[in-house]
Amino acid sequence: MNLQLLKLKAMVAAVALGAWPMATQADPFQTPDAAHPMQAPADWQPVLQTGPEADRIRQNLLKVKLPPGFHIALYAVVPDARHIAVGPKGVVIFEGTRKTRLWAVTDRMHRGVADEVKEFAPTVAKRMPNGPCFSSGGVLYVAEQNRVVEYPAAESTYARPDVVAHAIVPGGALIPASEESSNHSTRVCRVGPDNKLYIQLGQPYNVPPKAKLEVYRKWGMGGIVRMERDGSNREVYATGLRNPVGMDFNPKDGTLWTNDNQVDGMGDDQPPGEMDRVARAGLDFGFPWYGGGHTRTDEYERDTPPAGLVFPEVEQVAHAADLGLVFYRGSKFPGKYRGAIFSTQHGSWDRTVPVGARVMVTFLGKDGHVAGRSEPFAEGWNDRGHYLGRPVDVAELRDGSLIVSDDLAGALYRITYDGS
Repeated sequence: MNLQLLKLKAMVAAVALGAWPMATQADPFQTPDAAHPMQAPADWQPVLQTGPEADRIRQNLLKVKLPPGFHIALYAVVPDARHIAVGPKGVVIFEGTRKTRLWAVTDRMHRGVADEVKEFAPTVAKRMPNGPCFSSGGVLYVAEQNRVVEYPAAESTYARPDVVAHAIVPGGALIPASEESSNHSTRVCRVGPDNKLYIQLGQPYNVPPKAKLEVYRKWGMGGIVRMERDGSNREVYATGLRNPVGMDFNPKDGTLWTNDNQVDGMGDDQPPGEMDRVARAGLDFGFPWYGGGHTRTDEYERDTPPAGLVFPEVEQVAHAADLGLVFYRGSKFPGKYRGAIFSTQHGSWDRTVPVGARVMVTFLGKDGHVAGRSEPFAEGWNDRGHYLGRPVDVAELRDGSLIVSDDLAGALYRITYDGS
């Protein structure tokens, strides 16, 4: 895409993005020429990567246990680190948050540790920019609470305060503005094998009232929506999910897999968390008639569930808060891990004895379905109910190592394998 086209796209985008307040008085959606660069905000400084905080995180990592031959180390200090998008060029990791900042994390020297962490696009105001994802052509999409923004040249312009940005789903159009909530509002996106954009939409209730059900299913809240990469032709791809956070496509058969967080307040050991296999469009995974797995909700127990519901591939331990999910495509880990699913459990908040705060691995059989239960892969952040960290997302770097985000510690970790 040439510069003139980017400029034109930015001018058109200004209308859609203008509904959201900007971080500065200048217009961040004009691409300035070299003689008139936009001034960066006064606090646009890198995140300190040394000192007591980094030392404390490294000390906590000594308690993390992995299978033999695997190692974990601090990759970067990243405040509020949530979901991860690795740039196709291998230049930048973009790191979302539940707050107002999106981070650009770089390892220019390829040392296996970040040399700079800096806010991306500080001149663009953001609201819960939790879910970044890339197209194969290098376009960055960021799913916010109620907007989706496209950054066509993010990996090339990450070091500048001003970037081209375009709201492919304007503010207030991803979900009804009346349904915005602090609950279940962290979105995750993926560009699928069909080159379309997939976005997970949680619904804001523990269990929604029946009066809300029709509008939520119409909008895909409590489900996954699919659209063209320009925001057009939106459709509900999957429904019957409570709060889906974390998804990936199986590279072998193209099926979409998602984690789903289930109903609270039903006891320590029920209902189970879910990992679901979305084999095709139009499937219904049973919420709110089912609170997780085969456990009926109190609110809908007397109602007849829809026909043809799909139950989870894996029932996870209750209230562990399963979040990020990625298929391992690399070749640096032992053979049994190739094609496996790595996922995170953020950790429970309403359970008598907290569970989770770990990275899990799930193995698939030749038929593309799960072969057994998920197993702990990296654990030790849950220190007898006290959290030293809370893993959120997991992603693969180009060298075959894994990156894990942690929003409690404010960090990214790198997991490697050398057999020793």
